[in-house]
Amino acid sequence: MADAANKYPENVGGKFYVDDQCIDCDLCRETAPANFKRNDDGGHSYVYKQPETPEEEGLCKEAMEGCPVEAIGNDGNGA
Repeated sequence: MADAANKYPENVGGKFYVDDQCIDCDLCRETAPANFKRNDDGGHSYVYKQPETPEEEGLCKEAMEGCPVEAIGNDGNGA
């Protein structure tokens, strides 16, 4: 389960985030490319844009549920 205390600083503010458990598998970037990007230097994903539509929200949830190491979190905080 993702831990907000260990989330990467590149994540934009909001409820979805990626923490330091990420293994750079590309699943989230393939599932929700409008919201997740890769940090090429660090070799991990991060949330660069919080979902703005119900479709994006659904794709972010799908990415979170599919993450093999549970590195994607949703703290429910909209800020």
